[in-house]
Amino acid sequence: MAETDYYKVLGVDKGASSADIKKAYRKLAMKYHPDHAKNDKDAEEKFKKISEAYAVLSDEEKRKQYDTYGSADFHQRFSQEDIFRNFDFGDIFREFGFGGRGFSTGDGGFRFTFGGGSPFGGRQSHQAAPKGSDLVYELPLTLQEVATGCNKTVTFQHQGRTETINVKIPKGMIHGKKLRLAGKGEPSPYGGPAGDLYIKSIVVDDAQFVAENHDLTINREIKLTQALFGTQIAVPTIDGKEMTLKIPPGTRHKTKMRLSGLGLPHMQGSGRGDLYVMVQVAMPQKLTAEQKKLIEQLALTGL
Repeated sequence: MAETDYYKVLGVDKGASSADIKKAYRKLAMKYHPDHAKNDKDAEEKFKKISEAYAVLSDEEKRKQYDTYGSADFHQRFSQEDIFRNFDFGDIFREFGFGGRGFSTGDGGFRFTFGGGSPFGGRQSHQAAPKGSDLVYELPLTLQEVATGCNKTVTFQHQGRTETINVKIPKGMIHGKKLRLAGKGEPSPYGGPAGDLYIKSIVVDDAQFVAENHDLTINREIKLTQALFGTQIAVPTIDGKEMTLKIPPGTRHKTKMRLSGLGLPHMQGSGRGDLYVMVQVAMPQKLTAEQKKLIEQLALTGL
């Protein structure tokens, strides 16, 4: 799904107040409402976009979700029905001088009353039947599968029977991400569209790497003398490659070093997270007689 910048749609800054957002929407609504822009064939589509942006940014929780997860992930979490569900524009339309004509939602459906036209397509005022319930299937994935993408066969119980579907998992589907399969959920009890099936990524623990969003961390151990004098070590990547990392002299225990762009890929668009190497300086538990003598000599030098 293409990225949608709701702030840009309304022409406001990301830090805009609720009053500023309402003011911006009012100005655009007056311009593009079908009753005011009868000669603009694109007005209904524009009105739909600004109304969707206002429905999200005027709702504190939806705006928080949008700001936190970004447009692409937000639209995986919220369908259009979710965005407009239980949102009543009647008051604001009456305030703008539209006589309460606009649209309202309830029970997952839409009612359009634009005097013969709907900005959401179709020319008849109607009440859409509510959709069926959504289903969530938690799918275990390895970090390697997240890094490269994969095909999975998903089997689940649905309507008293076992269903099996093949799902293409895109790369970058990190822990907690959801993939929406439209119409694969519960059927509507009122004749409306079926709900959706959400495939939720559950990333299993890895023997080498620890994931935090798109970043990875790996522990690599070096000797005390290597920490003092510096060295080079081999570092494996999630893609099965091997990188050389230079450890500078005087590196301390638990120093975290970054290898840019070697983490997990982003699910939408390009780019990757980073790979962090946690340097573990091994301290000897026992010393030979020779080592102890040398350490004592070093201690005399003030080291």
